[in-house]
Amino acid sequence: MDFFAAQARAKKHTSRLVALFALAVIGTVLGGYGTAVFALRQTHDDRPQRSGRSAQRSTLNAPFPSWWQPQLFVGVSSLTLAVVGLASLYKWNEFSAGGSAVAESVGGRRVDPHTTDTLERRLLNVVEEMAIASGVPMPAVYIMDAESAINAFAAGLTTSDAVVAVTRGTLEKLSRDELQGVVGHEFSHILNGDMRLNMRLAALVFGILVLGLAGRGILWSLRFHSFGGSRDREGKNSGGIVIAIAFVGLALLLLGYVGYFFGRLIQAAVSRQREYLADASAVQFTRNPGGLTGALKKIGGFALGSSLQSNKSGAIGHFFFAQGFRSNFGGLWATHPPLDERIRAIDPQFDGKMFDAPEVVDVARESFVTAGLAPAQPARPSHLAPAPAADAMASIGTLTPEQIANAQLLLDSTPARLRTATQTPAEAQVLLYALLLDEDPATRTHQRTRIASRAGGEALRLLDELTPALRALRPEHKLPLLQLSLPALRPLPPAALNPFLETLDELVHADGRVTAFEFALQKLLIRTLGLGRDPGAAIVQIHSFNAVVDEIAIVLSAMAHTSDNDALTAADAFALGAAHIKLIEHQLALLDPVDCDVGPLDPALDTLATANLPIRQRTIMACAHIAGADGRIRVAEAELLRAIAATLDVPMPPLTTAA
Repeated sequence: MDFFAAQARAKKHTSRLVALFALAVIGTVLGGYGTAVFALRQTHDDRPQRSGRSAQRSTLNAPFPSWWQPQLFVGVSSLTLAVVGLASLYKWNEFSAGGSAVAESVGGRRVDPHTTDTLERRLLNVVEEMAIASGVPMPAVYIMDAESAINAFAAGLTTSDAVVAVTRGTLEKLSRDELQGVVGHEFSHILNGDMRLNMRLAALVFGILVLGLAGRGILWSLRFHSFGGSRDREGKNSGGIVIAIAFVGLALLLLGYVGYFFGRLIQAAVSRQREYLADASAVQFTRNPGGLTGALKKIGGFALGSSLQSNKSGAIGHFFFAQGFRSNFGGLWATHPPLDERIRAIDPQFDGKMFDAPEVVDVARESFVTAGLAPAQPARPSHLAPAPAADAMASIGTLTPEQIANAQLLLDSTPARLRTATQTPAEAQVLLYALLLDEDPATRTHQRTRIASRAGGEALRLLDELTPALRALRPEHKLPLLQLSLPALRPLPPAALNPFLETLDELVHADGRVTAFEFALQKLLIRTLGLGRDPGAAIVQIHSFNAVVDEIAIVLSAMAHTSDNDALTAADAFALGAAHIKLIEHQLALLDPVDCDVGPLDPALDTLATANLPIRQRTIMACAHIAGADGRIRVAEAELLRAIAATLDVPMPPLTTAA
């Protein structure tokens, strides 16, 4: 899967979606205008008649209303657009709180990283593997305890605030391979840009629906009104007003639900196509079609299938792995293709037979492999072999069986005590302090003093407890440990987060220099936590390469000086990278190390993070070619490259490196 091509397709789908919804809104406006003109013409016919010559004169002087009323059209259009726009913005504002807000709104419970439930640990293990393999920040994991059907969804505006949620039935009814297929499907939505598209769909449909809800509310408010009563003039006027209000309510109800009908048609059509893509990607990720088809067959054979009980989930029905609610209008509103079609798209030999999900299995006494906590697979090599440098770009936004195997190897070879430390805020903070300790004794002593003064004696005691496990740590384990720590660090309030980040900064600068790993750790942490708290901040503002020539030169120069070695000079590496940005190649020049160190590099990356996808793609491609200019990628190059990719919101898996 080409990450950048997938993102471009998602953007193209979004543009078409906006155009289609614009047509739906225009149709609603025209319908509202036509209704208003019709009402005006009816009112003209029904106005009180006066006797004699004055009545004749009045009739001649008052022309019959035409179908074109400019002022009325402007008024109806403005009101309709205001209602739809404000309602969509309201719903979008709800979603801007991030994936966790969506999961909690439908009854999701966040899985405790320390859970002793074997099924929950299996789920966390599968999600960790996928996150490490794909290079995305570890998503928060939720379980919908009240839902016994088999279903799941991913939600979020960016990879930094993404969540993966599954139903209780998914945990209890699926094997590990099947669970991996479902989670792979959801990671496809994360990597393909579908999460943001799904949220836009929900917000736009809600905006149109509000018109119908407003009409229904007006009619509901009149349900107890009596049209009888006194026959005096006041009573007649009151009755006329009530009839007029009822007419407005009925018109809004009809127009809103007509618009909603077509909006749901658009939503369903877009969603069905994205589900086929996610299925294909999940099979590509796991190279195990039986896992995904097994999950789909169990949905088909299980009595509850994928049906959801909570009405709150209706608004995000198109987020889910499978059809969560009965489709109306003969399947026109179906957000997912039929199960048999999805299965046959993966397995053309499918005979149409579904099977029942097995009863809940007691896994308390099983081994890790049979319980699904570890995959059953052939023995793997004890270390990762360096990959060709060209693979760096090909790995972006992908999930392959090799990457998943490498992720499993990384997790298996990480000391258990360090993995445990990633699961709580207090220990995760100390773990990151520990990763920054210098090998020089004097610097290390100074760093420990700063930790004690900033975080207290308990932090120092925990640091000593982690030290034996840290001695067994290899460089390729460090950034994955940061990824695993992110879910524990996200909930930290500013009062706790700010001192933690300040302490990290002091540890980084304790020796007067900043290594590639130190910069990568700080940048990955700050960027991910920042977007996790405010995913709406990821806004594209720059669309021209010429607007960011200086920033690109700083980034490429920093990478070139990191790649400088005996076999290749920084100038040669820089030229190789600059050649991949043809539009501004001749405007780019290698800077001195002091002009592209951490000081200038940090704001340059923040500026490039607001650039459009082609600019970010070309910048990362140039950096990857600089890093691999000598045919291999060293640890420092890989760390800086991942920091650059993460800042530009591009998921890059761990890169196998040369020592």
